[in-house]
Amino acid sequence: MRIGIPRTLNQWSTHQFWIAFFDALGIGKVDFSSDTSEEQMREHGKGRGTVDCCYPVKCMSGHYGEFLARKPHRRIDILFSPMIYSLPSYLHGHVQASLVCPRVMSAPENIKSGFLKEKDVFAEHGIRYATPLVSLGDRPIVPKQLYEGLRDFIPGLTKQETNKAVEAGFAALDGFNAKMRRKSREILDQCMRDNKPCILVVGRPYHMDPGIGHEIEVDIQAYGYPMLWSQYLPTDPDLVNWLFGQDMAEGYAKSPFDIADVWPSSYSANTNEILWAAKFAARMPWVACVVRLASYECGMDQPTYSPVQQIVERSGTLFFSFQDLDSTKPAGSVKIRVETIAHYLHKYAGGIIGKKKAALPPAPPPRG
Repeated sequence: MRIGIPRTLNQWSTHQFWIAFFDALGIGKVDFSSDTSEEQMREHGKGRGTVDCCYPVKCMSGHYGEFLARKPHRRIDILFSPMIYSLPSYLHGHVQASLVCPRVMSAPENIKSGFLKEKDVFAEHGIRYATPLVSLGDRPIVPKQLYEGLRDFIPGLTKQETNKAVEAGFAALDGFNAKMRRKSREILDQCMRDNKPCILVVGRPYHMDPGIGHEIEVDIQAYGYPMLWSQYLPTDPDLVNWLFGQDMAEGYAKSPFDIADVWPSSYSANTNEILWAAKFAARMPWVACVVRLASYECGMDQPTYSPVQQIVERSGTLFFSFQDLDSTKPAGSVKIRVETIAHYLHKYAGGIIGKKKAALPPAPPPRG
């Protein structure tokens, strides 16, 4: 049996879970679609689109079509595209909920209509379409959701097998996230030792997809600046207590991960992490620049534009935004803006680092 999973939307932050989950079930092969690209949409998504202003959602039709276009020896048996209701988050317990954007959650049901409007294209290719509702941010109910969502697709599936597979999935996901946070901490430690700046990219999981994020962070990194992503910021106690200790002492925050002072409606997982990342960047001396990525007319991101920018800029940290990312990469505009970022970092990073260091107690010693 071969499982196909579209590599888009929240799969960018959860793919380790699904690999380990299906491996634990003994599934022979799990395939992800390729990164989003204009060629993918043109060749495999044409004529199957749905009415949706969210570009990352529209991209799913290209990923589905890519699986359908495979040669017989690489055909999948099940197209697995879960409707993810909530996500694991390092802010769990400090916010009200960690829900996913409702448009993103419902995307699998939305996009499949383009493949069923005239005939069942999935059935025509011998593919079964599985789209269970999964609350990855609420671990105790995930085994039940996945068992009920997959028992009709995987012969002989049992609740016990599903429970063990879910445990394996979360173990793999937790391990991957911990590894990424350690790497981010190593980058910051090196910046501390060298007193050099780094850049924080603030966006949603799908902006890691080169076709949706347009590889803007790669263009910036070519100038020699290390990059951090908001999803994988280090959460070590010595670091966050140093950054937010004064806030807690003065009663502005209940914990280092509290965002109630800047965002009282803390229900959305990605939005919560974006706001916390802004607070982190405003305090962390060696984060001299924040680059904000957002897709064109994103309803979830629009209310956060001003708060995030104000939090970052009031600390003196450089802030640049790409808030209109869509299907076409404006190469000339991106090049000019990336050159501008590099210019201002070269000119002002030293002063930004010094100013932010002066506002904090002595930093914990870098590790390693």
